[in-house]
Amino acid sequence: MSAIKYPIQGSCQCGGVTYQLLEPPLMVAACHCRECQKLSTSAFSITAIVKASAVEFSGDMSDWSRSSESGSINAAKFCPTCGNRMYHFDPQAPEKLKLKPSNLSDTRVIDPSMHIWVSEKQDWYKIPEGVTVFDKQP
Repeated sequence: MSAIKYPIQGSCQCGGVTYQLLEPPLMVAACHCRECQKLSTSAFSITAIVKASAVEFSGDMSDWSRSSESGSINAAKFCPTCGNRMYHFDPQAPEKLKLKPSNLSDTRVIDPSMHIWVSEKQDWYKIPEGVTVFDKQP
């Protein structure tokens, strides 16, 4: 397999929001909490933690937020036309973004090294060996 070349292009389903990921993610995690199951309409959601300075967005995005179990705010940016979630962020830590990387043109960066909230994992999904696992939020 060839090396991943940056920047990598990304976009929402309709193309109204585009972006470039300029460097590799700091980490990639699979979250199994019920909220992420709702978000992904699947067993878990994939998140790539990136430096905010490592991604450049173009296009209008809408906002949404909710409180997390810890009481912090989990804010999100999404395309107002097609509804694709682009990233989440903590307003208290704006230097990092929780990018939703499935909309990248090269998805080889999606290789979770961590699975979180496995206490809410679907019983039928088997977590691969060799990854770090947390019952809840680390």
